[in-house]
Amino acid sequence: MLRIWPWFLILTLLTSSMASVQVPAPRQRQALLTEREHQVFKNPRRAAEFSDIPHVSARSRCAATRPPQALTTPDPLLLSIEAGLKVKVSFIIGADGRVRSPLILQSAGPARDRNVLQTVRGWRYRPATCNGVPTEAEGKIEFSRR
Repeated sequence: MLRIWPWFLILTLLTSSMASVQVPAPRQRQALLTEREHQVFKNPRRAAEFSDIPHVSARSRCAATRPPQALTTPDPLLLSIEAGLKVKVSFIIGADGRVRSPLILQSAGPARDRNVLQTVRGWRYRPATCNGVPTEAEGKIEFSRR
């Protein structure tokens, strides 16, 4: 009986200290999360430019051209980018509509650049066409905070 007594005391103290920890109500937690999201998350602005990539084997002129059309292009999460900083990216849109070779032209720091490159690699486009034939195009896009 004397050996059990210290363990009983420790167990009692632990359970009473756990009971004193107050966890916010689910609605309070949800309100705090929503408020934090509005403070942190702001949609970045983007400006995109597209141009054809000349090929030696391709005809020099296209009678009917169509630029690439965005299908899936979610914005990267730019949590800690300060106002005035920009991230500018250049990339190739292949004939299959997938983004290839993204390259940072204007940096906002290694962590932010990695996030932007990872997001841009997952983008999908309807490819540009030259006389109705899918062709590669170069895209440039700039992200900044509003």
